[in-house]
Amino acid sequence: MLATDAQTSPSSLKRTPLHALHVASGGKMVGFAGYDMPVQYATGVLKEHLHTRSSAGLFDVSHMGQIVLRPKSGKIEDASLALERLVPQDILSLAPGRQRYAQFTGESGGLLDDLMVANFGDHLFVVVNAACKADDEAHLRTHLSEVCIIEPLADRALIALQGPRAEAVLAKLSDNIASMRFMDAGSRRVGGIDCLVSRSGYTGEDGFEISVPADAAENLACALLADSAVLPIGLGARDSLRLEAGLCLYGHDIDTSTTPVEGALEWSIQKSRRKGGGRAGGFPGAHVILSELEQGAARRRVGLRAEGRAPVREGASLFADAASSEPVGTVTSGGFGPSLNAPVAMGYLPSPLSAPAALVFAEVRGQRLPLRVSPMPFVQNAYKR
Repeated sequence: MLATDAQTSPSSLKRTPLHALHVASGGKMVGFAGYDMPVQYATGVLKEHLHTRSSAGLFDVSHMGQIVLRPKSGKIEDASLALERLVPQDILSLAPGRQRYAQFTGESGGLLDDLMVANFGDHLFVVVNAACKADDEAHLRTHLSEVCIIEPLADRALIALQGPRAEAVLAKLSDNIASMRFMDAGSRRVGGIDCLVSRSGYTGEDGFEISVPADAAENLACALLADSAVLPIGLGARDSLRLEAGLCLYGHDIDTSTTPVEGALEWSIQKSRRKGGGRAGGFPGAHVILSELEQGAARRRVGLRAEGRAPVREGASLFADAASSEPVGTVTSGGFGPSLNAPVAMGYLPSPLSAPAALVFAEVRGQRLPLRVSPMPFVQNAYKR
């Protein structure tokens, strides 16, 4: 279940450039990461979820942070190598017009945030999580200011168009959309507006994320919503979609206490940054992360499928058997998976208990419910590669 800012007064919440459109469209507004955001519309979370899987959904993600890293030397390589001092990913080999998933790591190997990094030729474009964006900007300024000009793009909105009909919808408003493949990114004119577009998203579906000037965001959103294939989608369905896709939510499935290897994110660390690679290590926590890449981690993030129909929520304790009193792990995300018509969850287990089909038990309202460790994603992704 999505965690919201229940104790925050609506008057103290920030608003995205699409706030008025959400209200006019009947959005049920809640506090999330300091912003007044739509958790659902009149359609409801279930239908919004299924519509995104079958057609196209429009999401407001303007609460996230957009930051440009511009090398003072004019050489993109300098910005890439500088950023590599903060992340375990290979940024130097990221080609112009491409995007890569990365993480900021701390000295103990834990994750300060996860982010997207795109190479736009003469600068890097970074998207970070809303709750972390002030800290992330400060982190970049502390460590990269000698090499890069750090420019937060506070005057831009960010919207995501996701689902199997996303390409057809966006192609009506922009040229050369069909030629983009998963994780391509670059400048595009969309509906006559200069935008930054990536073929990516947070649902497991094909789709696009569009950075647009704030003063043009509502016009663009309305142009996309004018297509009968598109519905506005709230945070509730965004959460159930990303859970089915096996994608982490920062602050829940990953945080400063989890390493990339524990979080099953080692796929995102390229060979060049691993032991024996051309630029091995050199990032915070490298001694911990490189060791875990070779030796394995003591615990792992895993997918979990309930044997019954009852959903298992975040925070539920996990046990090795139905009788033991000592928990061995915790559920970090859980709920109903509408595409599967069944509950799904993610959590952490000791590595010996993390093999597919392993049986564990969650404690829910005083009862032990059986769960099977399941491969992720729960729903096959539909990225255009």
